[in-house]
Amino acid sequence: MAAPDQFAAIDAAAIERWIRAFAAAVAENEQELTRLDSPIGDADHGANMNRGLKAVVAKLDGGSTGGPGALLKQTGMTLVSTVGGASGPLYGTFFLRMATAIGDADTVDQKLFAAALRAGVDGVVARGKAEAGDKTMYDALAPAVDALDAAFGGEDTAGALQAAADAAAQGRDSTTPMQARKGRASYLGERSVGHQDPGATSAALLLQTAADTLA
Repeated sequence: MAAPDQFAAIDAAAIERWIRAFAAAVAENEQELTRLDSPIGDADHGANMNRGLKAVVAKLDGGSTGGPGALLKQTGMTLVSTVGGASGPLYGTFFLRMATAIGDADTVDQKLFAAALRAGVDGVVARGKAEAGDKTMYDALAPAVDALDAAFGGEDTAGALQAAADAAAQGRDSTTPMQARKGRASYLGERSVGHQDPGATSAALLLQTAADTLA
């Protein structure tokens, strides 16, 4: 049996492709994200995320800022400063923690990417204090990083990233029957049951675009 391929070199260009793809996916799904947010939030998740990611893309259009870590840091800082509500600090922290984990490395291998992704998720937890089952983006992110760690032991790069994306999608879907325990949705109590979480939905887009662009 052939050994799994080495992680395709994740350099600054690859990270930029991922960020641009995520921005495009959020723009395409802006109305759906807002629709999901309407009954359990402020009906602004799609608009806020799209606005922030447009600002991120504008920064990318302005020219290179260095390696993968530098691009992730710029993305995180831009989201914190331009996205309203809870999404800006949470997604901003995610990218900033990834940047710190990668540091000054010019390229990222399997082990470092998995560690950086987990650092990003840990940052979301530290910022939002969410746990599994709270009906938040963490319910999509947590199973994704676990699936990525497991798949990198035997899957090729494309398979491992798609396994993470599939786990995120399953986590997203699992939020529908949950009662929210964090954020504005938690104020609704039992009325939050039956609604898919918008943050988990955008997080699933983040993982799917990683699978689409980084393999």
